[in-house]
Amino acid sequence: MTANQADFPISTMSAVLGVSRSGFYARRNRPRSARARTDVDLTERIAAFHKRSHGTYGALRIHADLAEAGVSVGRKRVERLMRAAGIAGVSRRRFARTTIRDDRVRPAADLVDRDFTAEKPDRLWVADITYIATWTGFLHLAPRHWA
Repeated sequence: MTANQADFPISTMSAVLGVSRSGFYARRNRPRSARARTDVDLTERIAAFHKRSHGTYGALRIHADLAEAGVSVGRKRVERLMRAAGIAGVSRRRFARTTIRDDRVRPAADLVDRDFTAEKPDRLWVADITYIATWTGFLHLAPRHWA
């Protein structure tokens, strides 16, 4: 509501959102809770550990570093604070090479010259293959497109 009070009256926003005006002002003037203050401090420490790891550590390693430093905090709280701060670790995913071109074979000609418009229906048919990673391997999706 605070972000929009220049555009809309507080009384209108409170009626639409189902919040009392006095409750809005009481909340706005209330000091931060102990947990919110601790979250700010923890986020700073998390950012420091993340920076020290050259931006590679995720929540599990940062949680372990915090525990090693004597900070007792839950892993899910570390995950929540990292997500709120936009901090993410680097994950090494397997790269799947889907197309291996044989240099001995001449590539297919581009018959439509990358122009996918057709003068009449049922004149131009093109296809594409999409690889979808699943737990059991890749699925091959081959939708048909025609113009």
